[in-house]
Amino acid sequence: MPADAKVEARTARPSSPPSSQPAALAPSAPLTERQEARRRRILHASAQLASRGGFDAVQMREVAESSQVALGTLYRYFPSKIHLLVATMQDQLEHMHGTLRKKPPSGETAAQRVAETLMRAFRALQREPHLADAMVRALTFADRSVSPEVDQVSRQTTAIILDAMGLDERGQDRPTPEQLSAVRVIEHTWHSALITWLSGRASIAQVKIDIETVCRLIDLTNPTDPSDEG
Repeated sequence: MPADAKVEARTARPSSPPSSQPAALAPSAPLTERQEARRRRILHASAQLASRGGFDAVQMREVAESSQVALGTLYRYFPSKIHLLVATMQDQLEHMHGTLRKKPPSGETAAQRVAETLMRAFRALQREPHLADAMVRALTFADRSVSPEVDQVSRQTTAIILDAMGLDERGQDRPTPEQLSAVRVIEHTWHSALITWLSGRASIAQVKIDIETVCRLIDLTNPTDPSDEG
């Protein structure tokens, strides 16, 4: 990471939560219906604020006010602004995944379907550039304390790619280790493409070329798939 980005990452750390806040919710504990509704309001408020003003517009106190929860309650769900924005990214990807399932990609090969899927997801983020920038910056700034949220973003991205490939890690059509390796490289390239586009260092056309190029790894790791043979 460049030196100026490291400085920005340090200064972007949110202030510590109120010392009188209740104990944080256990990450693995299932939420009640009321807690889930509260969490949805928080994520919605975060996305709305980020859409209007980007990373700097997402202030924990304003998120609490917009979602109609106490500030201490907000910190129980999300210990910091970085946690919140990374969770917001996971939520946005989950919504995209649902949309993509309703209208699956039409490519003939797995590589074509994945490239189409990722470009559709990319264009969805392109329509909300401030929100995309806020989420990607949070993902870049995330330290080890945000690992659970970052892992959820990665798992959601992986699920989107595997769906386009016609595979499922938990089902009968499980990917091979080689296919999972290709998926990880594709995922890294997609996130990198987001960063370069957001920073103005890559055009949409270049992003499309990069995504299509890296997706060819899928065919290399699955050369005997009957549906992908010419």
